[in-house]
Amino acid sequence: MADLEIRNLHVRVEDRDILKGVDLDVSKGEIHALMGPNGSGKSTLASTIMGHPSYEVTEGTITFRGEDITEADPEDRAHAGLFLAFQYPVAIPGVSVANFLRMAINTRREDPINVKDFRTRLQHAVDLLDVDRSFTSRHLNDGFSGGEKKRAEILQMAMLRPEVAVLDETDSGLDIDALRTVAEGVNTLHEETGMGALVITHYQRILSHIEPDFIHIMLDGRIVEEGGAELANELEQMGYDWVRERHEPKAA
Repeated sequence: MADLEIRNLHVRVEDRDILKGVDLDVSKGEIHALMGPNGSGKSTLASTIMGHPSYEVTEGTITFRGEDITEADPEDRAHAGLFLAFQYPVAIPGVSVANFLRMAINTRREDPINVKDFRTRLQHAVDLLDVDRSFTSRHLNDGFSGGEKKRAEILQMAMLRPEVAVLDETDSGLDIDALRTVAEGVNTLHEETGMGALVITHYQRILSHIEPDFIHIMLDGRIVEEGGAELANELEQMGYDWVRERHEPKAA
């Protein structure tokens, strides 16, 4: 049994059917890449996995670690060990990165983490990801560059240690240095904690730094191709038109 099991998932947004029968398994210790053109439903899947209220599940189920979470609140999914890295992280002026991390940790505990344990845990995460400790004193994402926002999310992952993380187009708009920072963070957490990951992306470039075990290609709300790392190379050479030609109905 996979940690995250998605079965026959149909999702509607504002009276429009976006997902049309998605099946996907992701387990701790595995790295999956979900690829597809704009409008194929990738970000809808990410938001639905985390329980965004605007996305209506009309059929199918989402199960995490043996528990049906199809109707669960987002905070319950996070408590269970799911994590979503947003494409466009929100700034929170007045709240430091360190204070935000402490609040996030405390939402998953019955008793608040004490100062000493928090500092030890934060220092370990900072060292693990090679982050300047002064970074944690800045206000969360306020005035951050794209790369700094992604670094803050990777730091959150290191502190929360999710079972499975969903990275929704986290490579969008990043330069090569920021892209490498994200990839190295994911690889480090995968190696140290066994974190599973679902990396959602348009392009093959992030997969040059994060080697997936499995690749899934989405088209028109369905996963239509699955394979190993070689599938990304084929897609890079042939483009999404190659996928459309194989799977879209031919005109009569």
